[in-house]
Amino acid sequence: MTARIVPARPEDAEAFADLHLDVWEEAYAALMPTSVFTERRARRDERVTSWRTIIETGSSANLLAWAADGTLVGFSSTGPGRDDPADGLPPLELMGLYVRASAYGTGVGHALLTAAISDSDAYLWVLDGNARAIGFYERQGFRFDGATKPEDVGLERRMVRR
Repeated sequence: MTARIVPARPEDAEAFADLHLDVWEEAYAALMPTSVFTERRARRDERVTSWRTIIETGSSANLLAWAADGTLVGFSSTGPGRDDPADGLPPLELMGLYVRASAYGTGVGHALLTAAISDSDAYLWVLDGNARAIGFYERQGFRFDGATKPEDVGLERRMVRR
């Protein structure tokens, strides 16, 4: 699948929020209770506003992947690392990379990652048990560094590429 990758614009906020809701359910259905997805969908309007604000303020760099038919199929978010720099981490954090299940294995995720961080050193957090994502990131040179953090939705593990 060929996708056009472009920076997110404020007018994309609604489609962006809907994509984010959809890909969370696709990626985490077996890892989280259904109530998490129901609660997230109940706050859709807040999510649209939040994405619009993030895009407008530039607090992170957000790329969208659009299929030839105009369907939004993926996104990436990057920015300065939010973790303590004293940990010796790269300064760049991949805050999110999601692709619709219908685009798994098509190269869209790799294209988004390349557009977002190229071959730069970076780090990210991945939900424990998300084997598909872990395998993808390992193929891109990321390795676990041993750091973990509990979140409301589960344990996250940090991966770093140097």
